[in-house]
Amino acid sequence: MTGSDVTVPKQKFVWVFKDTLTVAWRNVLRFRRLPRLLVFSTIQPVMLLLLFTYVFGGAVADDAAAYIQFLLPGFLIQVVVFGSSQTAVGLAEDLSGGLVDRFRSLPMSRPAFLAGRTLADTGRYLFLVALIIGIGSAIGFRFENQALPAIAAALLAVLFGFAFTWITAYIGIMSKDVETAQVAGFVWIFPVVFASSMFVPIDTMPGWLQAFARNNPVTFTVDTVRTLSLGGAIWENLWKSLASIAGILLVFVPLTVDRYRRIP
Repeated sequence: MTGSDVTVPKQKFVWVFKDTLTVAWRNVLRFRRLPRLLVFSTIQPVMLLLLFTYVFGGAVADDAAAYIQFLLPGFLIQVVVFGSSQTAVGLAEDLSGGLVDRFRSLPMSRPAFLAGRTLADTGRYLFLVALIIGIGSAIGFRFENQALPAIAAALLAVLFGFAFTWITAYIGIMSKDVETAQVAGFVWIFPVVFASSMFVPIDTMPGWLQAFARNNPVTFTVDTVRTLSLGGAIWENLWKSLASIAGILLVFVPLTVDRYRRIP
């Protein structure tokens, strides 16, 4: 292999990387230009956390202070999963508004449009996770494990959100219009979120639902984040969570990129 053969792939990688950062920055600036979107996407998870804690806390754990210890690690996963639905809506809006056609006419990397969007949304998840941890700490949540596992718990939640973003990106491209993307982006989320160990112990569910909940990728990740935050056996659920994340990415990244390439 000659030096020029090595240089070409390297230049292509730098080109894709720069284009991805440009698109990501464009999506970050969008929040600054649409402050209401940022405000309401921030208020919603905070309201849900307070409602779940003080409305259901007494029924589930006899005490809101005890329930927040159980709830918050799982709630971090809800924040990123629910937040991923905005990706579907945003991509559908870009498609229907003609922005994607303008990007495709430019001399830029095709995958960079999708990678930049998911990268920007991952940054949004990092902000939301930090915010929820801060609000949770203010109302009584405490990490009972060491600092490094606690940081790992937050990063795992963000990584899980990144994987789910590729699912909703595929939905957004398939939907093409905003109204369909709003419905399609949420309708499949509710079963995987609520039929998990996120809000209540799985043992309290009917037997037929327990089978689904115990094999739900959300449950694997919630249980891992919970043990990282509060202590306990980590590895059994951690490898299942990471395997689920890898599986989602291996399936939906190629699907989404291929679908984007085939947009007429």
